[in-house]
Amino acid sequence: MRVQFSNLEHRSPEWVDAPVYFITICAQKRGGNPLCGDAAQEILQSIQFYHEKDRWYCDLAVLMPDHVHLLLSFREMEFYAKVIGDWKRWIARNCGIVWQENFFEHRLRKEESLDQKGQYLINNPVRAGLVADSKEWPYFWQPPPG
Repeated sequence: MRVQFSNLEHRSPEWVDAPVYFITICAQKRGGNPLCGDAAQEILQSIQFYHEKDRWYCDLAVLMPDHVHLLLSFREMEFYAKVIGDWKRWIARNCGIVWQENFFEHRLRKEESLDQKGQYLINNPVRAGLVADSKEWPYFWQPPPG
């Protein structure tokens, strides 16, 4: 059973007073399903690995068939594009995913709630008609509680 995003009680590292970014990275072939097939578990594990190694702090990741949404903070802001680029290259090499160039990022502002964005992402598979209930979607990653 999936925990609702707003109920998570995970602790972020002390350095996570940095801005949170809503990141979207798209596969080159839109409309296909390169991310939620054979590569899905390896992609989710790599998100967890980057989180555990403090390359980024991930509040939430949601794989969709042809793109991934992430709520990320970075220890060193000047290098965040490099961190994402390194991750995309690793996924391309190890999972055969061809990505669109660059990525979309939006820094959450004071008026935007992390919980609101988290709920928006969790409900994305429902809005896309992929599942009737977000708890049915297996392609999420969240840090463990505590």
